Amino acid sequence: MKTIGLIGGLSWESTQVYYKYINTLTNSKLGGLNSAKINICSLNFSEIEKLMFRNDWDSVANIIIESALTLEKSGVDFILICTNTVHKVFDLVQNSINTPLIHIADAVGEQLNTLNIKKAGLLGTNFTMEQDFLVNRFQSKFDVDVLVPREDERKIIHSIIFDELCFGKILDNSRREFIRIINSLRHHGAEGVILGCTEIPLLVKDSDTNVRLFDSALIHSAYAVKLALE
Repeated sequence: MKTIGLIGGLSWESTQVYYKYINTLTNSKLGGLNSAKINICSLNFSEIEKLMFRNDWDSVANIIIESALTLEKSGVDFILICTNTVHKVFDLVQNSINTPLIHIADAVGEQLNTLNIKKAGLLGTNFTMEQDFLVNRFQSKFDVDVLVPREDERKIIHSIIFDELCFGKILDNSRREFIRIINSLRHHGAEGVILGCTEIPLLVKDSDTNVRLFDSALIHSAYAVKLALE
């Protein structure tokens, strides 16, 4: 079994989801008392958040690189960044380490291709929805067209993520807003919707809608387990 490196704390709410998903999937495949070999470098999200909102992505990259190097020295076989938004600095991090970094969009994109999804909605932070670091990767590498919500809807999603989900607050009214926006994306041609923030599945589940949802944290975790057990 290979050792998985996780850069977490971005937020810790979603990091515990990764830890649970990876161990649950590993045990389902191997049985008994088997669990995954995982090294976690958990950061203080408050520091990262301030830098993101100041648009200081170079400093964000430096922190993530330092964490990746720490995991590399610990002997992990590959590394996951446990959030979508920080993948904005993916290339800077990968170019600074020797250990493979597993991109969350690659894991999701492969599943979209397997299911022949050609147009998908994308929900996430404003950084993820309004910038092109995930959208371009889905389009250029997997030939998937990406739809994002309207500006007013993006503001709602962003606020719920940072003001509620990152604090573990799960509110019914917020769930209804997400479902409304998901249904709007389907109305505009989305064949499925990518939950492109690892906190969103804390709020929205498959049972909440008839629209096919792609939980990026679960898909990323499953991809890691597959690599670890190859």
